[in-house]
Amino acid sequence: MLLRILELIGIGTFAASGALVGVTKRLDVFGVCVMGMFTALGGGVVRDLLLGVHPPTSLVNPVNLGTAFGVSFVVVFVHAVVMRLRRQILVLDALGMGLFASTGAVVALEHGAGPLAAALVGGTTAIGGGVIRDVLVNEVPLLLQREFYAVPALLAAALVGVVVHVGLSTNLALVVATTFAFVLRVVSLWRGWGLPTPRIE
Repeated sequence: MLLRILELIGIGTFAASGALVGVTKRLDVFGVCVMGMFTALGGGVVRDLLLGVHPPTSLVNPVNLGTAFGVSFVVVFVHAVVMRLRRQILVLDALGMGLFASTGAVVALEHGAGPLAAALVGGTTAIGGGVIRDVLVNEVPLLLQREFYAVPALLAAALVGVVVHVGLSTNLALVVATTFAFVLRVVSLWRGWGLPTPRIE
């Protein structure tokens, strides 16, 4: 039950983030909703394809689709308010990233993946939708920039494997890993942390 609740929160958060990008790119209503839905569901679709889940859960679950579409559609009409809450949206995005990384890793473990594979699948779940979003609007994906984003996702997904491996519950793993990724991402935004870039002479 906790896994399902966290997944829906993540979908709603990512849908709002993706739809907001669509608004800033001056897309029409359909385009904004597509951006929100791809951002919210893209990572989960990639996860299921990697795990051999056919058809992907997000594409056959009306609640997932409805949540992503509904949030995206609402953003079309309240985007001015959402724009003023950009800082809060970044915080929500950090929460969504942590949620998707941890839930993705748990789903991978439940499908028989090993700890390393679960960590990679969890990280992919967290960043997959954002990569699709950025490609659609012809921007360099966030994970390839200096932003401290992919690393917290991968670490959180790996942490799920560690917590489960020592015999603790998956619910505890979800809470610990999501909190870890969220805090690390928010602190990195606050402190301006980023991975080093090559020095060009």
